[in-house]
Amino acid sequence: MSEIVLFFFSIHSLGDDMDFNIGGISGDVGIGAVIGFITGYALKKFLKIVAALIGVYILSLFWLQQKGVIKINTEALFNLAKSATQQTIGLADKVIGILPGSAAFIAGFYLGFRKG
Repeated sequence: MSEIVLFFFSIHSLGDDMDFNIGGISGDVGIGAVIGFITGYALKKFLKIVAALIGVYILSLFWLQQKGVIKINTEALFNLAKSATQQTIGLADKVIGILPGSAAFIAGFYLGFRKG
């Protein structure tokens, strides 16, 4: 009888080591979603500011060209814009590779980007 009780306790103690901790997983998912939301929100705000500044800069260049102060090589300007776009896409690919690939982060990022 004591051998059966001892066997039961040894099996029960093995089961304690293999518990599935849902609290730790939900904490990681929650943190990933919050960080994703904050990142998406901040990125969209940053991109809006950068787009506005670039727009003002280009409009001021065209205004100065119209007044005869400067002469703009539009072909070179558009090639520069194309190059900058390609570099931005390359940077985005690198950032996606670095960021955590969890679904919670991506969902939070999407929601934050839409909200921003």
